Amino acid sequence: LIDPLAILAQRGLWPDLTILLDAPVAPALERARARSGKADRIEGEAVAFFERVRQRYLLRAQREPTRICVVDATGSVADVGERIAKAVAQVLPA
Repeated sequence: LIDPLAILAQRGLWPDLTILLDAPVAPALERARARSGKADRIEGEAVAFFERVRQRYLLRAQREPTRICVVDATGSVADVGERIAKAVAQVLPA
């Protein structure tokens, strides 16, 4: 369902690089709730929902490894920022 919607919305345009920030579900939910102080409608879903979503994104990254870069989102903000910078540097021309 996502692919046809993306094609329609993006009108054939695709980014050269998509960064997929990946982290285990439990710590990711803890971070999200710590930022907002409470769970919104989506964050209130069961952990199984988030596991399914995470697995689908990872599957998409496996199908498009030259466009989607999976970045480990565990660790400090600085660590994750460095990982993102390295991924972007590999795509940008020198």
